[in-house]
Parts: sequence; C-alpha cells; structure tokens
Amino acid sequence: MFKPFYCSALVILSLTLSACTLPRGAALQSEIVKSSEKEEAELAVYPVTKDLLPRYGKWPRTGNVTHYSWIGKRRGPIGRVILPGDSVSMSVWDSDENSLLTSREQRVAQLQVARVSTRGSIFLPYVGSINISGMTEANAREKIQEAFTQVSPSAQVQLSAEPGTRHSVDVVSGVNNPGSFPIIERDMTVLSALTLGGGARDTFTNPQIRLLRGNKTYAISLDKLLKTPSLDTTLASGDKIVVAEDESYFLALGASGKEEIVTFPSASLTALEAVTLMGGLSDTRANIKGILVLREYHARAVRTDGVAGPANERVVFTMDLSTADGLFSARKFHINPKDVVYATESPVSSVRTVFGLVGSVFGIVNSVSSN
Repeated sequence: MFKPFYCSALVILSLTLSACTLPRGAALQSEIVKSSEKEEAELAVYPVTKDLLPRYGKWPRTGNVTHYSWIGKRRGPIGRVILPGDSVSMSVWDSDENSLLTSREQRVAQLQVARVSTRGSIFLPYVGSINISGMTEANAREKIQEAFTQVSPSAQVQLSAEPGTRHSVDVVSGVNNPGSFPIIERDMTVLSALTLGGGARDTFTNPQIRLLRGNKTYAISLDKLLKTPSLDTTLASGDKIVVAEDESYFLALGASGKEEIVTFPSASLTALEAVTLMGGLSDTRANIKGILVLREYHARAVRTDGVAGPANERVVFTMDLSTADGLFSARKFHINPKDVVYATESPVSSVRTVFGLVGSVFGIVNSVSSN
C-alpha cells in the first residue's frame, strides 16, 4: 500500500547518506534539502510558517485515500409510521344489536392481520380498501374507525402495526453484534443502528462509518459523527452500514521514538500530533530545527509559481520547532495520508527543555516519556 512512496523516500535518503563516513539512524536536514538548491533538483522545499499555512491549505489532498461525501441529518417522522409491507392488527368493538361486525355473545371482533399493500392500502370487511400508508398508528386508527362508523355508528377500533422485514437496516460488519434491525421508529439514525449492533469494535483505531444506500456509498469518521449531531443522518429502508478501520496512515522515520507505520487516530492529524505519535524526538540525536515532511503530489497539482500548487511533485516541508512560530505552525499544518514524517539528526541536540516549556499546552511531555 505504501511501498511506492516509501521507496522514493528511501532513494532520496540513500543518496544523501552515501557521503557519510559514520553510520547513524537519520540524515542531517542539510543533507536532504541541499539537493534542491541544484538546478536539476527533483524536489521542492517549503518552510512551514504562519504566513505560508493558508497557501498549503489550498493545495490538493494526497495519499490516494478514497474520499466520500456524507448526508446531513434529515429528521424523519416522530414515532412509528405505517408503510407498505407492514402488518396491521385490529380489534373492533361494537355494541349495536344489529352489528355486522360483532355478535350478541361477543361484542369484540378480532380482524385478520392485514398486510399493507405496495400501494399502501389494506382491505377491511364491509368497507373495502383504505389507504393508511405514511400514517401514524393513531391517525390510521381514526381513519379506519371513521370508515367503520359508516357501517355501524357505534364501532370503535383498536389498532397496532408491526414493521415488515423490508423496512430494516443491515449493520454488516465492524461491530460487536452485526445483524438486520427493523426500523421501528422512522427517525432511526446511524448512531441508533450502531448501538443496536453493539458499537464499533474496540480494536479499531479510528473507525470509519460507511453507509451504503442504493448504488451510492457515503462515509464519515465515527469521531466526527459523535462530535457533530447534525450529521447523524436518518436511515432509510434497505440501508447497509459497514464500520471499517481508517486506511489513513503516515510513515515515521529518523530520530524519533518509533520508526513504523502510524495509523491516523482521528479524521485529521497535525504535524505536532504526528511527532507525538512517533514517540517524540530523541533527546540526544534529534534536530528540533529539522523536522521534515516528505510528500508526493500528483503531476496535475504542480504549478510553476508554487502558489496554487507545489512547484514539484516531490515536496519537503521543513519545520523549526525551536521557535514559537514553528511550534504553532506545526500545530496547524495537516499531515496527509502516506506522508513521511522525518526527524533529522545533528551531532549535539536536546529537545527536553523546549518540549517541557510547551508540554502543558500540547500534552507532549507525557506522550514522550511514556514511550
């Protein structure tokens, strides 16, 4: 999945490391970016600063991760609404001596369970077909009772409806209790269905909710759905829900606590958060002025002026965490899926003091020490 980008990053790094006489775990920042000063450089270098952040934010997303739209919440009817395929049970009370519905010995008639037709109607004895689709149970009862009073003025109706099997949603996978669940309340939402399914699996780092409706697929992260109630969309009959682990990740390399693939813990990730997920920076090796993000853009995104897009497909973003602007900019610079976050080395360096100063704000110290 990440092999092409990983290899291209290693090619750049191997070329810069070949001139070194002493082995070490990460390259110096100058060794990687100095090649961009050559006329034939095959990468572009951009500093991450407050002034340039708005420009980078307009550049295309990278990482080849499929992006789906989502449907905002559309409130459904409150309570149960009768729809085609539902089953309706009715009892009719009638005290009239000459009632067509009941006998003298039995003043209540239990009618046969009626299934609502595709046209939304049911058949009633002595009345005929009557349309009740889209009505609540209370409204349907009133309409049916009014129809029966044309036959017997004293008739009273009791009604209940059960949702048909066609009016259900399937929670397919990624939950603790997958299954098919009837839409009892017509305002049933995605989170309601996930609750019925036992919730998303605990093993998923950043669960992604995918809603399959007809021939279309919609998706959103569970984290975003929980934080934004207006996005908890109302379900429709036949909807299918799949919970999957986020396919977004970045590659951590260099003088950090980890050198591995790191899954995004949420829908978005900043550079400063990425450093934390990497296990922080090595106190004795890392160069806090040399945090690099290596990224590959599509050729269509390249712009010669470097304003509407990068000047090259291969881009290295540089961050200086020794300054206030660098720290705050790193906090707002977003990592894209499949980026390489690279912590470079210098002979003598210490980051403990710097991260200790901002640890109370960003929570960095605890994360670094735990790794």
